[in-house]
Amino acid sequence: MSQDLRAKDEDDLEPEYDFAGGVRGKHFAAYAKGTNVVFLDPDIAAVFKGSAAVNNALRLLLTLAREQVHGKHRVQ
Repeated sequence: MSQDLRAKDEDDLEPEYDFAGGVRGKHFAAYAKGTNVVFLDPDIAAVFKGSAAVNNALRLLLTLAREQVHGKHRVQ
């Protein structure tokens, strides 16, 4: 590898990035299981305290949607 390429590779991180408190492999086990990562818009993220709150809200939404499809719109 030429020195020009090595110098470019070493400059990939911006000076404001600080990984001093980072933990290597912190999320490896969850990622290996097949975790989905979803990015919330800031206004939505501000409403929820964490993953459990988001999951609860989505489960409630799914329950309500299923009731609409299978309950009220069913021909009797």
